[in-house]
Amino acid sequence: MEYQFTKDNFKSEVLDSKEPVLVDFYADWCGPCRAMMPIVEEIANDYDGKLKVGKVNSDEQQELAAQFKVMSIPSFFIIKNGKVVDQMVGGMPKAQLEQHIKAQL
Repeated sequence: MEYQFTKDNFKSEVLDSKEPVLVDFYADWCGPCRAMMPIVEEIANDYDGKLKVGKVNSDEQQELAAQFKVMSIPSFFIIKNGKVVDQMVGGMPKAQLEQHIKAQL
């Protein structure tokens, strides 16, 4: 299942999450973001119960994007116990994203 994170639910859904969280900062107009959508969806299904996966629309949630110093999208953050433990920028193959995830599980 994919979540939609906003400044209103970010603390409860991400920072206070018992499981690690993959946060995808994206925008609707961004080609590489759109290319990553099916990959992120697959990861959400593949790691259901082990990893929470969600998106942040950086146009609508500019405060969150600024808080995480997002300069390029897509930007991916793995957050564990309320702290960023890994960060990736740009489109990438599923296997590459999975390597980062597996290192944190």
